Amino acid sequence: MKLSQVLSSLNQVEKSKFISCLDKLCLTATPTDKQLAKSVEKIDGQIKNASGSEITSLFSLVSSYYKTAMQEQLAMSSAQIGLLVNILTRDGNSIARTSWIEALYDKEWKALKLSSKEIQNEIDSSIEDEFAKGNLLSIYKDCVSVSFTNDEKSNRESKITDDERTILNTLADRLNISMDEASAIEHLIDPVPQNNVLDALNVLREMGVLFINRKRSEVMIADEIIAILNDIQGKELADKHTLRILRSLSDAELSNILKHYGKKIRGVERTEKIHTIIHSRLSIRNILSRDLFAISDTQNQRKERLKTLISELELNVEKIGTTVDDRIDVIIKTLNQSANEEFELLSAAGFKEMYATLQIHFPKLEKLLRNEFEIEDREEIDTDKLRALSITPIDILYLLSNEQIKVVRDKMSLSKRGNPRQLILESFANANDKLIENYSEVACRDLASLKAAGIEIAEADLGVKFEEITKEIFESLNLFVDEDLRKSINTSKDKADIIISLSEDDVIIGEAKTCKNGDFAKYSSTSRQVKAYVNRCENQGKRVAQVLIVAPSFSDDFIESAEMDTEINISLLEAKGLKQIYDAYKARRNPKFSAKLLTKGGLLKAELIAKNI
Repeated sequence: MKLSQVLSSLNQVEKSKFISCLDKLCLTATPTDKQLAKSVEKIDGQIKNASGSEITSLFSLVSSYYKTAMQEQLAMSSAQIGLLVNILTRDGNSIARTSWIEALYDKEWKALKLSSKEIQNEIDSSIEDEFAKGNLLSIYKDCVSVSFTNDEKSNRESKITDDERTILNTLADRLNISMDEASAIEHLIDPVPQNNVLDALNVLREMGVLFINRKRSEVMIADEIIAILNDIQGKELADKHTLRILRSLSDAELSNILKHYGKKIRGVERTEKIHTIIHSRLSIRNILSRDLFAISDTQNQRKERLKTLISELELNVEKIGTTVDDRIDVIIKTLNQSANEEFELLSAAGFKEMYATLQIHFPKLEKLLRNEFEIEDREEIDTDKLRALSITPIDILYLLSNEQIKVVRDKMSLSKRGNPRQLILESFANANDKLIENYSEVACRDLASLKAAGIEIAEADLGVKFEEITKEIFESLNLFVDEDLRKSINTSKDKADIIISLSEDDVIIGEAKTCKNGDFAKYSSTSRQVKAYVNRCENQGKRVAQVLIVAPSFSDDFIESAEMDTEINISLLEAKGLKQIYDAYKARRNPKFSAKLLTKGGLLKAELIAKNI
């Protein structure tokens, strides 16, 4: 979840530690950073009173200072903090209940203890060969021990400094020791505590790393902060992106990677090879530059393989680079920046439909998602939850093995030519394009016209589909459709269709109404609905800037009643008008559209809005 979204879901007390951290950084940096100083001046230097969007902008400007501060604080922190940061930055753990984080920590601690015991046994039973794995592990253990205890000579607290860790990481790389083995060895020297996880979470909150929602007992960490912490840990790529790369490699290449680190390969299935590589926390740069290749492979062969890999991953890049390092940089950079683009490949409705279809053709999908992204059993999994966890449609498709995805493709009766994951994705993107193209017909519940356009849909589903497509159009206009807020205000009786967050405090409440014959004329019942939503929003401290009703057309009485309503501000927008605005926006290279255009009140003149985009 983006920082702006995290901030909008928390109260002032829950944001206070992060804001204090930001305030300190700004005080330190503003004397030498003119751009930052201007931003702070705009809010009169009172960061605690800044809006969510202003705080997000400030964080973007001080992110390099934030990284330096975190690096220093984490270097001085305990091994427990390090283990906890590793858990919190893994895919799927950015939003989780505190009790679930405790459970994950306990599981990780037990695995670490077992791994440490196995490594000690391997060291104790090492043979005479100085290059045997046990002897290499023993060398690394001795170096970790010296790094940890040499502070005692100066009568200081024993710890591994940032500089020492850099040296140890280089040593581990040269000795072909994976990061999970390095962590297990460090546990032998400086044991990680098993308990007091809540205390450690509060330490991270005080540092400004994470937020704790007291009401829901929920830990939240923003995507921007995860990226910084991954950088500090030397993790260039998220596990979900590493998985995509590994899915694209041959069995022989996967075996080459495992052999390099002395891992077992004989009789090991492809799925287990991939699992071992990911959980060994190997450097993706080393994998792509060295580990996947045979020793005899030339530089030209390595460059050509990386070129093929870029194509297999369907990465949209202008230049692939000329050297091995250039091409690795392209792969890592493109995957790291892919999330926003991948969410835009499918609308919210398309994502929802794809997820439902995959569940039909692959019933174990939900279990797979829970296992791979460590999602608690009691948490309901839907596309809103996945979006909040930054899990994209392509991330889900890559959870299925190459063979499993081909089975799903065949069950969907798609072509056998081309990338099966891309074919599945395109099938849902095309379906939603058709629905947007025929948006007015969906609004009018015109089944005959929809059928003629090749859209098969049950009449009972038209209302929900119109709501979903309306959300998609608003998202395409670069408006923030706030599903989390909508869910929080909805009850079994009152269910708002759409909520658009304009800022941390201001929202637009949207209603999408279909009507089969004639103009939409139900003002009394509609006004009762939206007034209930307005009250619920205001009870949560939100200011409703406008109520927006979208329908095929409106009766004269409806328009007059809306204009004369003194309790709430209502704007009316015809479906064909919203489609006209959408088309104009898509047609412009640099469109200019503001949500304020939807807050004029009364029946909006879509042609004027479209003309001025």
